[in-house]
Amino acid sequence: MYRPLWSEQIMAEMARALETKLHRTAQEISYRKQQMNAAFPEAMVTVPSELLRSVECLPDESDRHVLAAAIMARANVIVTQNTKHFPKAHLERWGVLCQTADDFMIHQYLCQQFVLDKLDDQGAGISQDRKYVINSLRNLVPEFVNLLEEQQR
Repeated sequence: MYRPLWSEQIMAEMARALETKLHRTAQEISYRKQQMNAAFPEAMVTVPSELLRSVECLPDESDRHVLAAAIMARANVIVTQNTKHFPKAHLERWGVLCQTADDFMIHQYLCQQFVLDKLDDQGAGISQDRKYVINSLRNLVPEFVNLLEEQQR
């Protein structure tokens, strides 16, 4: 349904967020990065420095590497909670959308059974059921969770 993509800079930002916002240890962060790269070895995108200069249209210089990675990977969507830093008018010329995690997950739900099967797979991977997985997503993607709960009534 989708392919995750990231660059070294995106991974570094993720590591900083895990440390400062979620208080993860260096070992936990290293494990997370290792698991992500093992699960999706094709996800790493190399961003040439000259491309960074081409995306000066973004208002926040520190976010330009994200758009550059999306362009290099021919990605359709940047998924972020920080949508204001990726104005639609600036992304359109590159053929890239910006969506919150909630909007992205709702869009994925167009393939309902596939999404439900994946939620079941995630639950089985941690010896839990679908309901547990959905509950764990409530704070991250509340509208998606509401959609799932409405469909299951």
